[in-house]
Amino acid sequence: MHGRVTLGRVAGVYGVKGWVRLHSFTRPIDNLLDYATWWIARGDGFEVNLVEGKLHAGGLIACISGPDGQTITDRDIAASLIGAEIQVDRSQLPEPDQGEYYWFDLVGLAVRNLEGVALGTVAGVTSNGAQDVLMLRDGEVERLIPFVQGPIIHAVSLQDGLIVADWQPDF
Repeated sequence: MHGRVTLGRVAGVYGVKGWVRLHSFTRPIDNLLDYATWWIARGDGFEVNLVEGKLHAGGLIACISGPDGQTITDRDIAASLIGAEIQVDRSQLPEPDQGEYYWFDLVGLAVRNLEGVALGTVAGVTSNGAQDVLMLRDGEVERLIPFVQGPIIHAVSLQDGLIVADWQPDF
């Protein structure tokens, strides 16, 4: 389905010894540190090894190897990675439990309501703190639908590329 999946990005540098600050898209954020090998999507991209990583001041910091396989110890080299996406092979991710989905698997799915009316295509997923929210696009129209399974989301079929929601087009 997906080759590589973006789980975070290099957000800055930490200290003078080549460590990087990370912005993690995983929940909890330190799940990013569960993967020993990352793909850095910068230019042609390259594989790196996580040498060491930890929670620090509410975020993540890490020491990683560079494209040559050697541990990055130079702040300027670390700084050159700022903004680069951190990806892992989709096959490295655990299969979600029944009724759970990775956000990236929902992007691109068509959404219809209970009457079969097209509401749009999932362009992204976010969270408002209380629940996940589908961001739909239907031409020029954008809709936000809470991803609450049961009362709002009645069915998700990755195979059929379809989500069925109890939602009206004029909401």
